[in-house]
Amino acid sequence: MAAVGVAGAGYVGLTTAACLAALGHDVVCAEVDESKVARLSRGEVALGEPELAPLVREGLAAGRLLFTTDVAALDGREFVFACVPTPTGPDGSADLSAVEAVLAALRPAPHTVLVVKSTVPVGTCARIAATAGIAVVSNPEFLREGHAVHDFRHPDRIVLGGDSSAVERVAALYEGLDAPVVRTDHASAELGKYASNAFLALKLSYVNLLARLCERTGADIDAVTRTMSFDERIGPHFLHPGPGWGGSCLPKDTRALVASGAAAGVDLAVLRSAIEANDRQYDHVVARVREAAGGRLDGVRIGVFGLTFKAGTHDLRDSPALAVADRLAAAGAVLTGYDPGVSDADQAGPVQRVDDPVLAAKGARVLVVLTEWPEFTRLDWPQLAAVAEGDVVIDTRGVLDPAALRGSGLRCVRLGHPADG
Repeated sequence: MAAVGVAGAGYVGLTTAACLAALGHDVVCAEVDESKVARLSRGEVALGEPELAPLVREGLAAGRLLFTTDVAALDGREFVFACVPTPTGPDGSADLSAVEAVLAALRPAPHTVLVVKSTVPVGTCARIAATAGIAVVSNPEFLREGHAVHDFRHPDRIVLGGDSSAVERVAALYEGLDAPVVRTDHASAELGKYASNAFLALKLSYVNLLARLCERTGADIDAVTRTMSFDERIGPHFLHPGPGWGGSCLPKDTRALVASGAAAGVDLAVLRSAIEANDRQYDHVVARVREAAGGRLDGVRIGVFGLTFKAGTHDLRDSPALAVADRLAAAGAVLTGYDPGVSDADQAGPVQRVDDPVLAAKGARVLVVLTEWPEFTRLDWPQLAAVAEGDVVIDTRGVLDPAALRGSGLRCVRLGHPADG
């Protein structure tokens, strides 16, 4: 059993702390938010991550998990995991102020290994190691929101970058997990995380462009992507068109990688184009809504289904649904929205949030699905059709059955398909 400290109790930090405690380690998790620490100390988990709340309660009950606002509680721990945000700065690069605040507050022992899970630009860990006088290992996270505990326990890979002796010490923390371990240097581990997320963004932007081409040529995006998916060099994942990509990782990581490239004298033009294509995708969805509304949006009521950046989470950060909503509102549309993962406390931008899908549809000239919640397939669509003003549903996620909607008196428009196709 190792003595582990975790700085930060967000998605990554809390999942890391709870899962390491479940592996038998003694974990102290420091978080600056006093109210969050109080709730977590009572076993109350606000994040809607499957399996996370029971793990936290089990760790607390076993005495292997402790939450505190005192960063000094991490001093002397064998390992300290930095799991704090690195948002996009004004110039597009990663803002490392939270990481620097952790370093400034830490008083590590000589034997301490600082494990950086935060996504940081190439060169960060080497710089920290040179100035902090302790071993530093880059251990980027690859956790999907809504699947964080599963992804920690069943990772595709564990990436460890740094001095070989420190890397082996950190690798021992993960004993019991069945995954390949990539042992490498700081820079390769740091860049590997950015490269992974950027590649997914490239893939999504490409598929969205293909969907627009299908709309113009009469091709079927499902048939096109199915054709692609059988090629093992491509695979079936991230081949579904949508309103654009977003969330807490892809937007900031793609911009940070472009900024890192520019700082190194490398123009990542392909990635810049993917970012620009993603911004245009929001406008494309708005154009489809405007077309369905009869050519204008000013004063037109639109029913929005889905506000979070993806299903299975209540996270609204950089949500493509809200990016589309912002543009619809700027064009004068009146928006009423329903999302099963969003509560009264959440800010939904220009959308008037309601708890009943019928209220979202009432009086709407167009209904638009922007998040792939499976609950939307089980809605009472005949009832929604009865209260809506128009008869068009724009399904930007491809989750609905056009034939079933036709039976409800609605026409389904899907990205990459002809209307009601």
